[in-house]
Amino acid sequence: MGRLVHFEIHVNDMERAKKFYGEVFGWSFQDWSEYAGMPYFGAVTGNENEPGINGALMQRQSASPETNQALNAYVCTMGVENYDLTETKILENGGKVAMPKYALPGMAWQGYYIDTEGNILGIHQPDKNAK
Repeated sequence: MGRLVHFEIHVNDMERAKKFYGEVFGWSFQDWSEYAGMPYFGAVTGNENEPGINGALMQRQSASPETNQALNAYVCTMGVENYDLTETKILENGGKVAMPKYALPGMAWQGYYIDTEGNILGIHQPDKNAK
């Protein structure tokens, strides 16, 4: 079985991206650049005893995504406790709305955003009363 164990977010400006993901989601970073041979920072996304995975920010090796181009990548969606507070943090830290908050009836609130590097990410707040 192929279980997802790591992710990489391609970035143009490493410090700006670290600030965005650190401020919005509380991630911390470890410099693995020497190991990777390029700017590469491991992202610790939560406590080891909770479900989820860790990943990395890596220096983008090609052109940035164009605005409104078709998605040609995986999209990471982060589980959050408070959708509205997280959206506020995203916008305050330079992110933009890609698809506004909507209900997954009886399950959750979902929406998509563009980070400071032009990448799309999702946020998801479980709520059985969503409609």
